[in-house]
Amino acid sequence: MKAHTKETQGTMTPNKALDFLKEGNQRFQNNLKANRNLLEQVNDTSDGQFPFATILSCIDSRVSAELVFDQGLGDIFSVRIAGNFTNEDILGSMEFACKLAGTKVVVVLGHTGCGAIKGACDDAKLGNLTALISKIKPAVKAVTEPKDLNLRNSSNIDFVNTVAEKNVYMTIDNIREQSPVLKEMEDNGEIKIVGAMYNISDGGVTFY
Repeated sequence: MKAHTKETQGTMTPNKALDFLKEGNQRFQNNLKANRNLLEQVNDTSDGQFPFATILSCIDSRVSAELVFDQGLGDIFSVRIAGNFTNEDILGSMEFACKLAGTKVVVVLGHTGCGAIKGACDDAKLGNLTALISKIKPAVKAVTEPKDLNLRNSSNIDFVNTVAEKNVYMTIDNIREQSPVLKEMEDNGEIKIVGAMYNISDGGVTFY
């Protein structure tokens, strides 16, 4: 499989980009890989890049977007931060990726068993991590069940995963509210902004 070119990127639509990611995840789950010569892709992309997707995901070592979606060099912009939330810098990066570099879909990718989400559920405090976790706490608060405080912590994995899913939805809302550039592109049909969850147990991605 060749690296994307300006021509192949130009034929990409938001729906087609989403299908590419879904097909890539199916290959990943089936332990298959598209036939790529990565060194050839290094050469092919040396004068420019024409990726089709932007993925905002967690730094978790088990959730590499390139691997999970079976993509090669020059295929996706991968934005990673613990808890896959947005800030000004991340929004600016995604605006560059879509408006200037031409990607057609933005995927906010959460995952099960997320350590950052667990930290937010437990109100963990550790150096700069304390401020990071505070960005995720609104999702914890937004999940109203269970009400029993003894069940609203990292020992309840169902609660953790529900908060992780809510965090994805809230991050998408924040993108639309805080980035007029991306909101306008979505309204014009130039891009899609979607959420997804990666299951660390089976490698599957569920799109919302």
